[in-house]
Amino acid sequence: MNMKDEKMTFKIFNDEGQEVECEVLFTFESDETKKNYMVYTDNTLDEEGNTKVYAAIYNPELDKQKLIPIETDKEWKIIETILEQLQQTVQEQANNEQE
Repeated sequence: MNMKDEKMTFKIFNDEGQEVECEVLFTFESDETKKNYMVYTDNTLDEEGNTKVYAAIYNPELDKQKLIPIETDKEWKIIETILEQLQQTVQEQANNEQE
């Protein structure tokens, strides 16, 4: 079984009360905060054409998940750093494939 082909999805209700399907991009545990984070998308685009990405705190031991908002700048900085590193890795891989 190829895990890359298996999408993890879940549904949430947006601010307008509409059900929206979201796709989990990745999860990680921060050594610094000792919390687990989920980074996900609803596959919509922002004004510049970039895919919108969201993040929340979650408990991997719960069957029924409750996403907890991230409220500190420190936690957002951790997530932004990881996203930047992933984006750089993807770009490097794409460049290597073109050579």
